[in-house]
Amino acid sequence: MLTYPCPLSLSHPQTPVLVCSDAFRVFLQRHCPVVAEPFSPTPWCWGGRLQTLVRVLIKSSPQVDYRNELIRTADGGQISLDWVDNGDSAAYPECYSRPTVLILPGLTGNSRQTYVLHAVSQANRRGYRCVVFNNRGFGGEELLTPMTFCAADTSDLERVVLHVRELFPQAPLLGTGVSLGGMLLLNYLARKGSEAGLVAGLTMSVSWDTLESCASLEQPINRLIFNRHLASNLCQAINRHRKMLETVVDVDHVLKARTIREFDERYTSVLFGYKSCLDYYQEASPNYKLPRTTVPILCLNAADDPFSPKHALPVALAKRLPNVALLVTSHGGHIGYLEGLYPRGEGYMDRLFGQFIQAAFDHPGDLKGACAYPSTNQTELNAIDTDIM
Repeated sequence: MLTYPCPLSLSHPQTPVLVCSDAFRVFLQRHCPVVAEPFSPTPWCWGGRLQTLVRVLIKSSPQVDYRNELIRTADGGQISLDWVDNGDSAAYPECYSRPTVLILPGLTGNSRQTYVLHAVSQANRRGYRCVVFNNRGFGGEELLTPMTFCAADTSDLERVVLHVRELFPQAPLLGTGVSLGGMLLLNYLARKGSEAGLVAGLTMSVSWDTLESCASLEQPINRLIFNRHLASNLCQAINRHRKMLETVVDVDHVLKARTIREFDERYTSVLFGYKSCLDYYQEASPNYKLPRTTVPILCLNAADDPFSPKHALPVALAKRLPNVALLVTSHGGHIGYLEGLYPRGEGYMDRLFGQFIQAAFDHPGDLKGACAYPSTNQTELNAIDTDIM
């Protein structure tokens, strides 16, 4: 049973709950000390809904100059990648060996989101190269085929990872995903296993069980504040690419969707060939796939995230898997983690990102050793995978 500090003790900073193996814990506390750092949310903005909303309105946007690249896919489509090469890096002056951070934004997001800009800023100051993977249709590019994206389809991400690895085969590559981007990253890691091509993964504000997340977002207040807004943004994107997409879906019917579930019933599950929205949600949920991953993964969630209810967090699995660390704060909302009286700048999530990527790049041997599966426990690992299927 995972317990959290009492919300009434907000005047006192609260240390997040870290669920992982002993070896992974030692690595994180030594090289990523923010995991044991008390987190105190902004006093006037401590609730999960407020944290989620205020972050969008108040967070600063660091200056980032991207280099855009369009790459083609096997089906004739194109993916927009935004690069920050960091050619002036003093820590890694050689381009071929400069560590690279691959960033996956959330639903309807792209490289211009504030949380992406802050992540790029964190990586840039440490000398790393960044590349932001914009999902099809959301990076400003035109759709060349009637295909966008979904959390369960990792084919575009596989194409991007292969492309980056071909460009810089000697540079270590780390993947980080926010919200839906984190779901996509976890599904990719589960699908590829030891062939993922990444030294580590980091997720923030992931929805672990899509059905539970939908149920949470369909509660009256969440439906009014978040659900309708996100559904509207998704519909706007479909309408923007209407000419291409109307050959495969009933666009007029899609545009009448008022919730994310309605949108997925009318668009996502239809486009990607699922029998029902339920089938899609089951396939998209990353929680039960964790035992198939081998890459070290740090996952940040807040217990008051309206998008990802705390009872759906994979606590039991994180306790049993050597390569997974689940870090849970009592407060923080969805991609919020605002602290200080006027939380425009760097926050808890940004510091965690910066420290973890540096730990993974500076101490790859230690990280791999801390998260290795003992050969004697392979039978137990197989049993874990069987139990949850």
